[in-house]
Amino acid sequence: MSRAPGISGEAFLDLAAESVPFVAALGCRIERFEAGALTIRLPYADRLLRPGGTVCGPALMALADIALWGLVMSVLGRIELAVTTDLSFHFLRRPAPVDVLADARLLKLGSRLAVGEVTMRSDGDPHPICHAIGTYALPRDTAGGAAGTPAPGRPGVDRTGRSA
Repeated sequence: MSRAPGISGEAFLDLAAESVPFVAALGCRIERFEAGALTIRLPYADRLLRPGGTVCGPALMALADIALWGLVMSVLGRIELAVTTDLSFHFLRRPAPVDVLADARLLKLGSRLAVGEVTMRSDGDPHPICHAIGTYALPRDTAGGAAGTPAPGRPGVDRTGRSA
């Protein structure tokens, strides 16, 4: 059963751009934004190229991190102080010099950590170009934060395991 996102995709990108100006410079756009699943587009720009005419790794890693932060907010709402604690990144194929689409999904939401995965592909090509798994630390006792928030798919039980 699907539930409404904790924040809209546009509100997430606005907050991300305001909080981290580098995010605004990338010009990412939301393609899909659901609670626990999203797709973000990184528009192609010549400044993202590396020698050999391919999209550079730092831009792809930034896109993965942005998508993971979006996943956390898609479920919990506005949480500015959730931070990356781990990012494992695998380059699978050479990205074409076109837009990149990042499909992300939440794997686990605990009381202190959220784990998600991101698969990226070049626009127009169904084959993945890279894959990332990341973990975000969740702040305690913040509005929409770790304590007291219902767990997805478990109505009546908060994320600490107590009955709501």
